[in-house]
Amino acid sequence: MKNDFALAFNEVLEEKQLPKEVILAAIESAMVSAYRRAVNASNAQHVEAKVDPETGRVTIYAEKEVAEEVQDERTEVSLEEARRINPEANVGDMVIVESTPKDFGRVAAQTARQVIQQRIREAERQVQTDYYAKQIGEIISGVVQAVSMTQGVTIGLEMKAEGIMPPNQKIPGERFKVHDRVRAIILEVKDSPRGPQIILSRSHRNFLRRLLENEVPEIYHGIVEIRAIAREPGQRAKVAVSATQPNVDPVGACVGIRGVRIQAIVKELHDEKIDIIEWNPDPVIYISKAISPARVSGVYLNEAEKTATVVVQEDQLSLAIGRDGQNARLAAKLTGWRIDIKSLTEAAADALGKLQSDPALESLREKEAEHVAAIEAILAKKDEGRPVTPEEYALLIQFIDRVERRTVEQKRAEIAAEEERLRAARAEIPAAAFETDLAALNLPEHVYAILTEAEHRTVGDLMLAMKLDRDSVLGLAGIGPKAMQAIQTALESISFPEAEQPAEAEVALPVEEAPLEAAAEAPVAEQAAVETEVEPVPASEEAGIEDFEKMFSLENITIQPAVADIGAEDKKGKKKAKKDRALEFDEERGEVVARKKHKRGEEGWEEDW
Repeated sequence: MKNDFALAFNEVLEEKQLPKEVILAAIESAMVSAYRRAVNASNAQHVEAKVDPETGRVTIYAEKEVAEEVQDERTEVSLEEARRINPEANVGDMVIVESTPKDFGRVAAQTARQVIQQRIREAERQVQTDYYAKQIGEIISGVVQAVSMTQGVTIGLEMKAEGIMPPNQKIPGERFKVHDRVRAIILEVKDSPRGPQIILSRSHRNFLRRLLENEVPEIYHGIVEIRAIAREPGQRAKVAVSATQPNVDPVGACVGIRGVRIQAIVKELHDEKIDIIEWNPDPVIYISKAISPARVSGVYLNEAEKTATVVVQEDQLSLAIGRDGQNARLAAKLTGWRIDIKSLTEAAADALGKLQSDPALESLREKEAEHVAAIEAILAKKDEGRPVTPEEYALLIQFIDRVERRTVEQKRAEIAAEEERLRAARAEIPAAAFETDLAALNLPEHVYAILTEAEHRTVGDLMLAMKLDRDSVLGLAGIGPKAMQAIQTALESISFPEAEQPAEAEVALPVEEAPLEAAAEAPVAEQAAVETEVEPVPASEEAGIEDFEKMFSLENITIQPAVADIGAEDKKGKKKAKKDRALEFDEERGEVVARKKHKRGEEGWEEDW
């Protein structure tokens, strides 16, 4: 039969909903504090407490010094008693022995009551914090406990925790009453002395994401993927979705039969309008769908500035912009592009002015000369308020498309040219310069600080800026002619170690392009007869040369066409001819090698390997 301690212990476990180890650790810590308070022990002394959960018996273990004569029982223990625990203990050693006082039971429990309660409360708070920290971004349900205009809504959650929904995290127009059940996502969990502070939100876009996951099984299982969400809580939201499997309609899956799925989400979001569009990797198609429900006549991108010009019909302009620009604003957030919406006549007038003033469109201006008069006539008719036929609208759309496309092509060509210029300038700078800190130039401190703030952090960055545009460096605040002179002098004086080339057994000699072409045009016999310097052969080597000629007869030697490398002119203007070389492919080595040839009278050529 269990004693009172075991019954009370199990009751605490059930009430607090805490792990058994947490409660035991709290009780043991409280008993240690009670022992220190009872015997006035030092905090530096190591003390442990063990509690038997079945019997409730508390055992205290304390670290004491082994002494021949015990003077203070709180910190010393006799050698005889110490050797009962550790037979190898000697005087001066530290051993842990049982030190439970005789009257430690009820007195210690009464003393430790407050400590136990405090540790249990701390354990409860830590468990709550850990539990809700793992739930960040997930939907939870709670009951409204209090409503305040300044503090927000206090919501009771599981595990006796409370969440706070600040006023800016509520959907505008929502009104809550006490005891209402509310769903929200956990936005943030903060640890505080009074327990975890759980911040809830219903206005965050991830709340809409989690609602879609709950209502649409295809999204939950990954068949349909949410690409982007743009939301203005309580008013309107746009969601871009795509299918990860073929033959799946992502928009239809989110809307459901007769809109049953999306209507459940709209009701939860206080009648917030939701537009579901299909995501597309092509920005033009994606932006066209993002402007829905308006019909788009054309989309033209400026990739350098990340802007898009959207052209719509006159009757679609207000629908494309939306109330207070809401539709255009949400489309820009959804796609990540800055969107400029123009009516058809406005875009045509801009295209006409661009065609007449932009020198880069001169070639197109000549081709469009016959259409310009017709476009001007249509715009004049529109200004006068006269009706414009569908054919004339089609003519405007085609004209705008041609001009805008040529403008886009021109900008792309300019970007490509600038990138090529940057690449060429960077190729002229040693790679080591981009790894060398700017401090290596030993510039004045104020100049170094200005260049560093301008993000010229390496020598290579500064050299590249000087090559591309010196005025950009001179235009920095604090950089004048003297500073530029110091920068130029420092850049001219610095040197970088050249990259070491790996040593090779045989290095193919570089052959200049002009001699190669001349050699290719000349007959083989003439190429073989190119004169070179004749090196005298020492007498000691003649015998070896004769043996070499015997081993390799001239009939078995394949003579490759020799190309003479023309050396640079010396100071007197005379050209020096280099030793003749022949490039051959060595089948045994699998590579091209150079062979030096010497001419020996009329007998022919002799090759050096």
